[in-house]
Amino acid sequence: RMESLPEAVLIRILASIPAVDLVLACRLVCCQWKNLVDGAALWILKCQQEGLTGAESEENAENWQNFYFLSKKRKNLIKNPCGEEDLQHWGEVENGGDGWKVEELPGDFGKEFPSEEVHKYFVTSYEWCRKAQVIDLRAEGYWEELMDTTQPKVVVKDWYAGRSDAGCLYELCVKLLSENEGVLAEYRSETIAIPQDNDANWTEISHTFSSYGPGVRFVRFEHGGQDTLFWKGWYGVRVTNSSVTVEP
Repeated sequence: RMESLPEAVLIRILASIPAVDLVLACRLVCCQWKNLVDGAALWILKCQQEGLTGAESEENAENWQNFYFLSKKRKNLIKNPCGEEDLQHWGEVENGGDGWKVEELPGDFGKEFPSEEVHKYFVTSYEWCRKAQVIDLRAEGYWEELMDTTQPKVVVKDWYAGRSDAGCLYELCVKLLSENEGVLAEYRSETIAIPQDNDANWTEISHTFSSYGPGVRFVRFEHGGQDTLFWKGWYGVRVTNSSVTVEP
């Protein structure tokens, strides 16, 4: 009989069950199973079995169940971050000058990207070009209680570069929004100026939201820029590999 098994053995048996079934079904069987599913030992074992432990996880030991689910769900929530689908999934597009364009790396007077997985980038023109995405966290599987109580980190990253023969400007603005799209937290970079005759190297910019309070339901990511020489065509800032991740 299952109830006669040592707790350590029962934990090993439960650890072989899919996580969703543990939460939605197994914890309803009896008080003992509920306590095991709500406890740390079972989720520590599942994390170990699936290679999710390490120095980072030790800092999140207060809630191993949330750490497990967040680690399994971790992915880039920005769609089409490198222009492989032209401007698809990007809204609120502002096409100043000749508008946005997608080009192949490294591009004229450009440098290769640090990752071989990135092949394209977006480039701006001689007036301001901006584009944005709004991420629905619930649609991506991050439930309200998790966002309100655990408040996992929301990590934002973007990459920008100029071409070596032209100066340009770059800006990034990311907002955490409520159900009614009120602003609960905001990160806005300075206007970054890249001079003419630069090295065309790619630079990463990042920001981590934490302890932002309850009510976050959406993330709005916006970036853009322009060239500073007002040359017709696409001599402005280049951007690619944008990302928004929810992390434990």
